[in-house]
This record gives sequence, structure tokens and C-alpha cells, in this order.
Amino acid sequence: MKELVVVSGKGGTGKTSLAASLAILSDQIVVVDCDVDAPDLHLLLEPQTINQEPFVGGYKAHIDHWACQGCGRCAELCRFDAISRGEVEKDLVKRGFVVDTLACEGCGVCADHCPQKAIELRPHVNGRWFMSRFRRGYLFHASLDVGSENSGKLVTQLRRAACEFAKREGFTMLLTDGPPGIGCPVIASLTGASLALIVTEPTVSGWHDFERIARLCLQLGVPAVTVINKADVNPEMTDQIARHTAQYAAECVATIPFDPDVLEAQMKGRSVVEISDGSASQAIKATYSAVMSRLGQAPAVHHSEIVPISLNQTRES
Repeated sequence: MKELVVVSGKGGTGKTSLAASLAILSDQIVVVDCDVDAPDLHLLLEPQTINQEPFVGGYKAHIDHWACQGCGRCAELCRFDAISRGEVEKDLVKRGFVVDTLACEGCGVCADHCPQKAIELRPHVNGRWFMSRFRRGYLFHASLDVGSENSGKLVTQLRRAACEFAKREGFTMLLTDGPPGIGCPVIASLTGASLALIVTEPTVSGWHDFERIARLCLQLGVPAVTVINKADVNPEMTDQIARHTAQYAAECVATIPFDPDVLEAQMKGRSVVEISDGSASQAIKATYSAVMSRLGQAPAVHHSEIVPISLNQTRES
């Protein structure tokens, strides 16, 4: 089974819109939305939830107020200021300490030093992950609670579940929409992938962020290719990026021009390849063909014939 991960060095490059189009162009595919901090791929794929599971991202301190003697040792030692005196009624006397679960890091210092052994660490549910059905296959996605951490752990769990399901059901392709940036969730999304598709844009910051994600792919040993979005907005920068991607072993395989149809598709909650056969749609189909060729997969395009968009053609548009 092959796994394609769509990534970008920063947000706002059109990564998720491209991933949604690639999912629609495929036939019976398993898709994973690894941007668990701000998931939005479901807005374009409109999945129907089949199953959902809680995500236990760590542990939080819990105080047994019947055993607590109110000595305050836990509050003194907590470096995160997660424990404070609260209004806990015990034997008709209001005393005791409470834990702020948002501030608690689950380090266990309070539990280790409580003279009454009134504190224990309990598993804490701080998100959920879902298995859903959409019009081209299955979508695995998740939602992390506001302010919660361990998104890298959730990404790993989500990706593992999708991979096991795909292998069990005989799927040959796994498409992952990775988080933006180069942090822990991105590393968890890329590790062991067959190919990374880097989405960038023709700006100075776009080039800088491309370099960061391309270096990460090299360090992880993940082969990569590049697509430049909104390429005709700055043709000179597009040419410069296209010439230098090979230095990072991430050859530019396609460019996508600016097309108002993309925004119209987003407003309709669809991928652009479903509502338009314009310049962006044609370029995305070319991208799909190039990526499938790299993966050794047979393209399964359900729309009109693919028309590759070259750098020169993009400039003329």
C-alpha cells in the first residue's frame, strides 16, 4: 500500500483544497486529515460518521477530597500553578484544593509528595477521532479539545487506525492531509510515508517555508515532489522556485494557476474538480497524474482528460 502525504511549510498555501481534489479524483481511497488542531477537510468531503473513539492524550491530577487534609503541599510544589485552594465542602467545613485541568501537565509531582496519598493521576480524554464515509471512500479525522496538547500522539493514533483499516480492507492507496508547518504533528504525519507532496506559493516566505519542509523530508528519508500554487501571480518567483526544488530532491512536478473557481467551490463545500474544468482544475488533474506516476499507481480520474499545465503556459495565462 502506498501513502501520499500533502504538506506545506506553513498554512494558507491551498494544501487542504488540493488534498480534497486529489481525494475526489481517486477511486475508493482512504483519506486521513492529520490537521487535528484545526481540521477542515471534512468541510469539502462532507463525510458521514460511521464510528468515533475518545482520545486519551495524557494524565491529569485528581484529588480525593475525603482523603485530603488541606495541607497545601501540592499547591506549593506545582510549577504550573494548576492547583489552588477551592470551595470543597467536607464535613460541613469548606476547605480543600482543586485542579485546573487546562493547566495541569500530569507530571505527578503532587501525587508523589502528598502525605495523605490523596492525589492520583487519571487518564484524561481531550479529543475524539472519527471514521467516516465520503463519496469516494473513507475519511479518518479527529478533533482535539481547545487548549489540549499531544496532537502528535493523536496524529500517530489516527494514522495507524487508517493504515490498519486500509490494509484489512484491501485498499492500495492512503492519502494524508498533513498539518501545516514542521512541528511534531507534521513529523508524525510524514514518518514512513511513500511520498510527500509539498504545496508552496511563489512568494519569498513561500520559498523559505518550502525549504524548511523539504529539509524535514530529507531528514526523515521521505521522497518528495513539489507543486506551486497560484503560480501565475508571480511568474518570476515561480521559475526561481521550480529551478531550485531539485536541490532539495523535491522536483517541481506541476504548477497551479490562480482561478476564482477554487473560491466558488469552497463556498459550495466542494472540491474545485467537481464543479469546474477550468485552469486550476486541469492543473490539479496534471498534479494527480504526476503524483500517481511517482507512486506507481494507475490514475483513476473520473473527469475530462488531463491537460498538463507547464510553467510557460501558466505564465501566458
